[in-house]
Amino acid sequence: MTDLLIRRLPDLSPYEPVWRAMQAFTDARTPETPDELWVVEHEPVFTLGQAGKWEHVLNPGAIPVIPVDRGGQVTYHGPGQIVAYPLIDLRRARLGVREYVQRIEQAVIDTLAEWNVLAARKEGAPGVYVNGAKIAALGIRVRRGCTFHGLAFNVDMDLEPFRRINPCGFQGLQVTQVLDLAGPSRLTDVETVLVAELARQFGLEAIPADPILTSGAGAASAGGANVTA
Repeated sequence: MTDLLIRRLPDLSPYEPVWRAMQAFTDARTPETPDELWVVEHEPVFTLGQAGKWEHVLNPGAIPVIPVDRGGQVTYHGPGQIVAYPLIDLRRARLGVREYVQRIEQAVIDTLAEWNVLAARKEGAPGVYVNGAKIAALGIRVRRGCTFHGLAFNVDMDLEPFRRINPCGFQGLQVTQVLDLAGPSRLTDVETVLVAELARQFGLEAIPADPILTSGAGAASAGGANVTA
């Protein structure tokens, strides 16, 4: 079984250095580069995808808004949320973008099932929902057949910043989190299951690896495909 290197970043990492490091990793990788999964909890930030409209950023206050190179609209990252960045060579995995997205969604659905939480997809609005409320958002970029960006999974966080935006471009969209669904509050408990489910979906073996260093990462290059939710 091929390895999936798991890199857990320092707690409350700023967003932009991690984003730049993902770009640099993707630009530098070769067909022999092992796939990786970066797991992080970000400092508070709103990110606005390439299709994003500023009109959906209602009242950001002191929280920064960063336009980024994934597809789609605005979302929020902050403490108490697991952000997972699968860096996958889709050609080697023999996956199309649609199936890749569905496998990430399924990993979240199966993770929530560990605590008897029934989650589902929603037609036309990628991501994962519980009783119509969004618990996980998805935004990816594919460049040269390789993925970056990824998944934001609400566990035990202050949901108030979501009221400062139209989440994923949908006015009035409700959001929820694991803690409010009688699941565990500790991120590590949820993260352990999520990492195992993501590795299983991609047919890879999760191997712990050293955290990345995000300083001095390279800038983005042009081209690629975007998917978001």
